[in-house]
Amino acid sequence: MITRRLLRVKILQIVFSYYYSSGKTLDQAEKELLFSINKFYDLYHQLLRFVIDLRKYAEHRIDIAASKKAPSYDDLHPNRKFVENKIIKQLEHNETLNRYLTTKKIGWSNDQDFIKKFYNHLIETEVYQNYMKSGENSYKEDKNFINQVYTGLLPEFDLLFQLLEEQSIYWNDEIELVISYIIQTIDSFEEEKPGGGELLPLYRKDEDKDFAKSLLRKTILTFDEYDDLIKEHSKNWDLERIAFMDIIIMKMAITEMLKFPSIPVKVTLDEYIEIAKYYSTEKSNVFINGILDKIIEQLRKENRIQKQGRGLIGES
Repeated sequence: MITRRLLRVKILQIVFSYYYSSGKTLDQAEKELLFSINKFYDLYHQLLRFVIDLRKYAEHRIDIAASKKAPSYDDLHPNRKFVENKIIKQLEHNETLNRYLTTKKIGWSNDQDFIKKFYNHLIETEVYQNYMKSGENSYKEDKNFINQVYTGLLPEFDLLFQLLEEQSIYWNDEIELVISYIIQTIDSFEEEKPGGGELLPLYRKDEDKDFAKSLLRKTILTFDEYDDLIKEHSKNWDLERIAFMDIIIMKMAITEMLKFPSIPVKVTLDEYIEIAKYYSTEKSNVFINGILDKIIEQLRKENRIQKQGRGLIGES
């Protein structure tokens, strides 16, 4: 699930923190990286759990209405379409999800006020009202409705960001990405499968965890080695006046080009240019691209870039 680009971003954040926090060790930095990655996976499961708790709250409301001393016809004959939503039912019976939630003690039991506020907002929306009034009662419609909740209604509910930011500093910029993975998960669900289907694994490939730990360690251990290389190709710039985030991005890119023989230079360059667009100063990507192009040219002339593996002939 977690892409290598997101791993690079998390390493960038940890390296930045490492050099701005006195006394932090390499082992502590690695633990912080793995903790941050696992918190991302926690958020994936917590947001999957959200619609389950939302459904339970809706059913609780129905039960309360029916238990009135003088219930109305509607109280006794409620529209149960939402509480019978087939996707939510599958999530409730998904063994992998339930096992993770139980082990990590993840849920919304302490945030019932948020569940209530979102439900009151939900039932006023056109999306909900059209769904409840529709004469259709299909698996496809149920899936489409849940997708609309996650892609449109939940991200627009400002209280969500406030609540999750209070729970973890690692979730500030990750909610929308996690939601995209939730949609991918739900889209893969099939009506006849128990629990809907499989949840996404934390790492897309088994070796990605080792890649993350190795890139973090090698970046920190070789951090000072590339100062002269960057100075040489940024002669019109005082190194101390270059944004520190730009320096980290360039040093991570150089480390990856030199220390990871199976990753093509172009892949590394493209990844860090894209990261610079979002995590550094305005126009940093253009500056970083120019400096790295010159550094790559020099490293190739010195035969320091050695690539191995299928499809990497000519990369060195």
